[in-house]
Amino acid sequence: MTQTDSINYHHLSGKTLYLRLLSYVKPYWRIFLLSLIATAIGAATEPALPALLDQLIDRLFVEKNEQMIIIMPIVLMVLFFIRGISGYVSEVAIKWVSSRVVADLRKLMFNKILTLPVSFFDHHATGNIVSKLTFDVQQVMTATTRALITLVRDGLTTLGLLILVFYYNWELALIIFIVMPLIIFTVHFFSRKLRKLNRYQQEYMGDMTHVIEEAITAHKVVKVFQGQEYERQRFKHFNEYVRETLMKLTMAVETLTPLVMFLIATALSIIIYYAGTQSLAGELTAGEFVGFFTAMTLMFPPIKRLTKINDKLQKGIAAAESIFSFIDTENEHDKGTKRLSETKIPNIEFKNICFSYDDKNKVLDNFNLSVTAGETIALVGPSGSGKSTIANLLPRFYELNQGHIFFDNTDITTISLLQLRQAISYVSQDIVLFNDSVRANICYGDCSVSEERIIEAATQAQAIDFINAMPEGLDTLIGENGVRLSGGQRQRLAIARAFLKKASILIMDEASSALDTHLEQKIQQALKILGQNKTVFIIAHRLSTIEQADRIIVMDKGHIQEIGSHQQLLHTQGLYSRLYRSQNT
Repeated sequence: MTQTDSINYHHLSGKTLYLRLLSYVKPYWRIFLLSLIATAIGAATEPALPALLDQLIDRLFVEKNEQMIIIMPIVLMVLFFIRGISGYVSEVAIKWVSSRVVADLRKLMFNKILTLPVSFFDHHATGNIVSKLTFDVQQVMTATTRALITLVRDGLTTLGLLILVFYYNWELALIIFIVMPLIIFTVHFFSRKLRKLNRYQQEYMGDMTHVIEEAITAHKVVKVFQGQEYERQRFKHFNEYVRETLMKLTMAVETLTPLVMFLIATALSIIIYYAGTQSLAGELTAGEFVGFFTAMTLMFPPIKRLTKINDKLQKGIAAAESIFSFIDTENEHDKGTKRLSETKIPNIEFKNICFSYDDKNKVLDNFNLSVTAGETIALVGPSGSGKSTIANLLPRFYELNQGHIFFDNTDITTISLLQLRQAISYVSQDIVLFNDSVRANICYGDCSVSEERIIEAATQAQAIDFINAMPEGLDTLIGENGVRLSGGQRQRLAIARAFLKKASILIMDEASSALDTHLEQKIQQALKILGQNKTVFIIAHRLSTIEQADRIIVMDKGHIQEIGSHQQLLHTQGLYSRLYRSQNT
């Protein structure tokens, strides 16, 4: 059970998730505090406006105080100057903090991608993962900083206006508190619905991103097999889900706000009625009535924003569920501490190996094999016989269900993953290249190697001729996954990358399937020279490519059927002989 299996993030309280979100603000608390202080100063100026109106009416228009003609404009200018400066500092500071939090979370999540086990990617769509790093993190940005600033600014503004209202007439102000329990209940009721809807929206957004990513990646297949309509329907399905969820969110938010506003307006109407009767009775001056009424009116916008900020908070909290479940996913198991010799080629032993990808159907069943250091081993057999699985188990891309793999009597689970994988060079049947230069792709993982070594590896992989023919040679950009290259050129670059790495074990999984016979023979010759100081595993369907292997392991349904050299296996008239004849008739 992984860590994420043991924690139900949907049932964690919003407070727990929000406090964890705020922990990412902690390293930048000084700038955040500056923003809060500036926000508080700006909020403090809000109640000053009705107070100024009170003085303006009573002192200037009622009492005819001439000094007010000079004082009031100056005070008003100073007031708005302070508001402007505090607003600027608050916005810039909070943007800085929020951008840092987003960058930190994305960095943390990207680092997590690099340490997740291969099985995680087998069960999670690429589009969903990308959506977490883009869409979900953006939602968190609003919750961690913007929502809190709005809460502080509008909360302090509302509090200041309430104090002013109480100062003018505490009896009337008490009417406001009649509706407070109703407002709190209404907001709480909608909070749970908003969080649930935001969670759905993020999930649907991930699904939609996945459809887009697949349509782009497989655009040639879509065109050739006329899959446009199928892709349109897939996209329409999730796009409509996103739209419907957004509308439900909008309806919920826009229902909450007028409800709260109506409750406040009801209280305000009652207050205005009683304030009017008091004013007519001479218990309130004109200035006090205007100040009281203005303060009450100014409470509407911040209260409205406070009710709407709940939607942003719930978006952030729903996104936090997604992000934290991803961050807390268990990394690859790496408890090994032993090191491997950098010069010695290890003997390799597979002992009683059992493995399945789904815990049901065994891909390997009681597999046993001993490989002498420096030996070239070819793995052949029908599709699904377990050949590529062995290539995946050596670098520990997957954990064994049963059995052990030993390097010189050392269980590979006791060797650190870094040490283990440093000893292995690998060319997979699915060629992976990066949207970078030819040079960067060949020396990937070790850019410190000399140009001479890069050229040597490219020459051994029969790639130097087409590289030299490129506009910028080694510095030519090859596009996403080598889209500007032919299949054979892509394969040769991947082989050059494997040849360049100083590793004691080389795995070639269908590494020359896209090459013509002439190029394949040349690479086999280079491989024979390189194999003198490496243990080589060659997985191939084309049996002509493995005739020179020291031993050929013939597999079927997870078991070894035959072992021997090419000539020995031909004489036995078994599975290998039948496969070989079928390819040469």
